[in-house]
Amino acid sequence: MRRYFKMYFCQKTGNKESNEDGNVLFLILIAVALFAALSYAVTSSTRSSGGNASGETDLISSAQITQYPAAVSTAIVRMIITGTSIDEIRFNHPSEFDDLDVVDFGVFHPAGGSATYIPAPADIMVASNAGQWVFNAELEVPDIALAGVDGNDIIAYLIGIKKSICSKINKEHGLGAGIPVLNADRSGDYGDRMYDDGATDYVMPIIDVPDIDDGAGSFDGQPFGCFQNAGGGDYVYYHVIVER
Repeated sequence: MRRYFKMYFCQKTGNKESNEDGNVLFLILIAVALFAALSYAVTSSTRSSGGNASGETDLISSAQITQYPAAVSTAIVRMIITGTSIDEIRFNHPSEFDDLDVVDFGVFHPAGGSATYIPAPADIMVASNAGQWVFNAELEVPDIALAGVDGNDIIAYLIGIKKSICSKINKEHGLGAGIPVLNADRSGDYGDRMYDDGATDYVMPIIDVPDIDDGAGSFDGQPFGCFQNAGGGDYVYYHVIVER
């Protein structure tokens, strides 16, 4: 009897231990599966957020670009109200203030428009250097104010921005994700600066200046947008700051 009870007890104990081992192993397998699922979810989320982060960065950069010329335009309006004529306005950078014949004409001079000159961030430029804004009245946008003689607008240009930024600007402002290409090389026009270099002063064109045009009317009535110059040239953001 004692021998039977001992054998029975050992058998039961062995089964109990075996069941416990099986339960532990089962729980371990569940934990491994959950850990693998969690790792996959985190990895997928990281990859997804990485792509979104790039898109968000482009969106923020495009917003910064479009907002700056608007601030400059406000300074010009103040100058015009106080008696400065449009053809007298000059966009000398702070380092070029000594070249101004009349400091009151300087948009960025404290005695003139008192606007702040802010170069564009280097990370949005193809050359990875701070982008320098160019202002002039060498071109006009179709269906913005007057056409023909005296219809040239004063426009701000940011030349050489990245393609992704150019595309984001157009997409966010109703021009589509594509980047229209100008039907002619306008680099000699949009690259000319409306400033006083101390020797040669800018002269406002008195002729019918060329349009910002891709041949399909993509920019008609568009006060700002982004184009690629003809022949696979620079990506350029333009922003009308004085409509004429």
